[in-house]
Amino acid sequence: MILREVRSTDVDEFFLQQQDEQANVMAAFAPRNPRDRGVFDFHWSALLRDENSLVYTIEHDGHVAGALVCAGLNDVPELSFWTARQFWGQGITTAAVDEFLAGFEPRPVRAHVPVDNIGSQKVLTRRGFAVVDEVKTFSNARAEVVTELVLELSA
Repeated sequence: MILREVRSTDVDEFFLQQQDEQANVMAAFAPRNPRDRGVFDFHWSALLRDENSLVYTIEHDGHVAGALVCAGLNDVPELSFWTARQFWGQGITTAAVDEFLAGFEPRPVRAHVPVDNIGSQKVLTRRGFAVVDEVKTFSNARAEVVTELVLELSA
């Protein structure tokens, strides 16, 4: 696994990965229209220019496996990650989060995870994140309000 800067060709792969409805439901996240490339490109262009965010590609065996983002660097940074379904269960996401946290010193760091996304919860809790809150948010992918756990890695 390699955690590296995002290349323009990676964004094309991120768009294809976003088309996976099962993965969107698991993440409880999706734009209103995941097939709208214009909205997708606008979002990623803004994210990659945001000086208050760190954005990485997760690469595995030469393939784009997903992305890792840490946003809100001037406040309490928030970690999020996406791994394409064909890479689930292989320890790739765990390795990416470990590599990121090893080089990122600010604490606390937070993450939001749907209460039923056990895989992402395990990645975070095994790294020392603990549940500090629960929030309700609307999920476009599920077309309903979902409960998210707010996890935090303290100093």
